[in-house]
Amino acid sequence: MAKITFITADEEQVTLEADSGSVMELAVENSISGIDGDCGGVCSCATCHVQVKPEQMAQVGAASEIEKDMLELDDNANEYSRLCCQIDISEQLDGITLHVVSS
Repeated sequence: MAKITFITADEEQVTLEADSGSVMELAVENSISGIDGDCGGVCSCATCHVQVKPEQMAQVGAASEIEKDMLELDDNANEYSRLCCQIDISEQLDGITLHVVSS
């Protein structure tokens, strides 16, 4: 089971627990503000953009080339950006904090 904390653009902090699925699915199921997941998780819309704390990047791993291409279209993307539809929930994510980036 992983505890994942989302920090929204309004600085609301929400911690959720899960053991499977994608981080985007968890966020959408729990109405996390700023995570829309319009494409359903196929990495084609960037409506689930989050930024990971620098010291936690190893926990989520590197973005794929397709994900990097999609993030290049977002003016708010940086080296800590990920699309949370591409992050699978596992125990490795326990304790991670994700800042929601509203487009």
